[in-house]
Amino acid sequence: MYFVEKIKGINYVRQFDYSLFISVVVLSIAGLIVLNSATLTMSGRESIMKTQILSLIIGVIASLVISFLDYNSFKSVALLMYLASVGLLMLVLFIGYGYKEVGSKSWLIIHVKGYNISFQPAELSKITMVILISCFLERIKEKQDVGKNIIKLIVFFLLVAGLILKQPDYGMAIVFFVALFIMIYISGVKYKHLFIAAGALLFTTPFIWFFALNEDRKKRILEFISPGYDPGGASYQLERAQIAIGSGRIYGSGLYKGIQTQTPPHVGGVPVRESDMIFTVIGEELGFIGSVLIIALILFIIIRCFYIAINSRDIFGALLVTGLTGMMAYQFLQNIGMCVRLLPVTGLPLPFVSAGGSAMITNYISIGIILSVSIRRKRTMFSSQQ
Repeated sequence: MYFVEKIKGINYVRQFDYSLFISVVVLSIAGLIVLNSATLTMSGRESIMKTQILSLIIGVIASLVISFLDYNSFKSVALLMYLASVGLLMLVLFIGYGYKEVGSKSWLIIHVKGYNISFQPAELSKITMVILISCFLERIKEKQDVGKNIIKLIVFFLLVAGLILKQPDYGMAIVFFVALFIMIYISGVKYKHLFIAAGALLFTTPFIWFFALNEDRKKRILEFISPGYDPGGASYQLERAQIAIGSGRIYGSGLYKGIQTQTPPHVGGVPVRESDMIFTVIGEELGFIGSVLIIALILFIIIRCFYIAINSRDIFGALLVTGLTGMMAYQFLQNIGMCVRLLPVTGLPLPFVSAGGSAMITNYISIGIILSVSIRRKRTMFSSQQ
């Protein structure tokens, strides 16, 4: 029973954050509807939808179970979770698989009674790293072996980031760095230290360009800077996305009626519309109004999560929620931004909407942890009444 906090004094039914949970479920259901339309003319549609629905069910159950756990209990297993994540990421380098069009080898396959179950260890590593970083920053904040914990934080973080870059999955690696910077910022680190870190990262840019990025990644960046640079690759994908979103106008063409999003990619349709480019389906088939409603729902979820972080009962809870929310917020921004050509293409899915079982379950685990912090923040606020 170590993981389950004593229920005395906590009314889970009353203190559960229904607004956040219901909003996420509504977004996921909307995502299922959009994904069903996006995959209408695709081969393997049935498998994609079954995986997504099953992952949604597992995710919802996981989030509810985790919300009943005391989030501080994760401190005791943070190192074990980290070692497991590192082991899985290393395993990916040897027996992992990927797709040529994706450009990275990021998945593992588990064979269970004739079924092949694939998952992406980097998704699970996101949660592990946020928990571990929260532990280190809490100790640093409380002046516990500051120098030692700073070194541990740097080494542990760079090992995971390095393994992800080795796949190579640059989009996912950026998610980790974004979360790290946000968490360091709210932990109270002086601005000059953040500027020094940002400057050091900027200093490494030439090395990353010449020695880390492959030609496909370079073309994506150059296409963003100079539209039309890669007419047969990134330019084609972005042009199809722009046409699709623009053709949706105010009310959209209607579900299953999009021209760009229902046409196969090899004859002029939007590529990867079930995942990276799923917002183009929203834009074309649901129009401006549908897009605004989805974005409004996303903004509510993000704002609600940050509200929970601000009102958490301790620094560990605040760091947990901020790190997990920061990751999701960046992925929302990046996915929608690249679909409307405001940001370079990175291959990040739209949380709770894009196809992907690992991402769906991981995102719901994150919501479960955030709900756990939310429930217990109210315990502190009304402790005198309990």
